[in-house]
Amino acid sequence: MALITLGANSGKGKVLQVVQTVKTDDFSTTSTSFTDITGLSASITPSSSSNKILITASFCSSQGSASQINMFNLLRGSTAIGQPASSQTYTSTRTQYTYESGNIDTVHIQLLDSPSTTSATTYKIQGRCNGGTLVVGNRNDNDSEQISIITLMEVSA
Repeated sequence: MALITLGANSGKGKVLQVVQTVKTDDFSTTSTSFTDITGLSASITPSSSSNKILITASFCSSQGSASQINMFNLLRGSTAIGQPASSQTYTSTRTQYTYESGNIDTVHIQLLDSPSTTSATTYKIQGRCNGGTLVVGNRNDNDSEQISIITLMEVSA
């Protein structure tokens, strides 16, 4: 576990820029391999390689079948970040178990990343399921469409 303390008068911890993508349509997949959730990505160009990026993603998801597992990864470029220490069958940034078909749940991901670059950097969400149909931004019955959001904030280090 990392603890980050930022001085109140040091100039550290200031938000330098904010980028947000709002996805207004839904997405579904039956893939058992991680696949990009179309439209749930954002790019930012840090002004200093020592600065950090605070990523916040919030969206709803549903499952077309009962007793299935939905998995979501946060990626910087093509690299999954925010991963647990050990790798297990359903390892991901966030995992969701659906008891019944038609449940709709909120998935929230927040991570402070150190990309160590001043090049344009893309963050995105990928999803997969172990069966059934993973739905993002709606209920599997297609009656509860909601927006999905990813926000990037550059924070001075």
